[in-house]
Amino acid sequence: MSAPFMSLRRCCQRSALLIVTRRPRSSSSVSPSHPPPLHTRLLLSLTQRFYDVEMLLSWRSQWRRKGIRKKNAYYGYTQRFYGSDLAAAYYVLNMKGAFRFVGQTEWYCPDKRGKFNWDFLNHRDTQLEEVNMNYTLINYTGLVNLEEQRSLRTLSVRGCSEVDDWFLARLHVLQDSLEELDISHCPHITTGGLAALRNLKGLRRLDVSSLPGISSPGLVIILLEEMLPQCQITATGYDLSLR
Repeated sequence: MSAPFMSLRRCCQRSALLIVTRRPRSSSSVSPSHPPPLHTRLLLSLTQRFYDVEMLLSWRSQWRRKGIRKKNAYYGYTQRFYGSDLAAAYYVLNMKGAFRFVGQTEWYCPDKRGKFNWDFLNHRDTQLEEVNMNYTLINYTGLVNLEEQRSLRTLSVRGCSEVDDWFLARLHVLQDSLEELDISHCPHITTGGLAALRNLKGLRRLDVSSLPGISSPGLVIILLEEMLPQCQITATGYDLSLR
């Protein structure tokens, strides 16, 4: 919940409480003939509405998290019937990502409504070489659907809100094949998470541009260059001073 929302709720609660406590108490057990002033009733009603909105936002957040977990579930059923390669392709398309098979030039991706061409089923036992998951809801649990892709050379998760340090730590399952990685504009990646990239010894290109969660970006980039000396690192959107 945003800070302005919480501040407004607390303000209304305090105002309503002060108004109620300042009302003169009647010595008689009979309720007063005059109802509370309109602004008092309005503040009390608004306070109650804040609790209702807070509950609705909590439910919405819970349903969103449940939806993300469902999207990133293990596609075990699909793997049993179609193999790990087609299961990985199906996962990428369901997440509104795009991919290219090894030895193919055609990219498979869904349209704006999430519909996609089922012709990819004709490429059974053909692994994925490039995967683009930019601005999708992929998270570290969803990587289990790609860990059998031993030919996966390029992975882009630019702008993914669920990509975090746990995701980077789990990328070791692709360390034997991954050569290009784009994790730019991911808001939940921190400096500590980038240390896990040392496992990707075959990495040749890495984009860490505009990561708001890292501190001292100039120093971090130097450390990345030392960890991955064969890797070309792209880092834009920073003040690269070493202060």
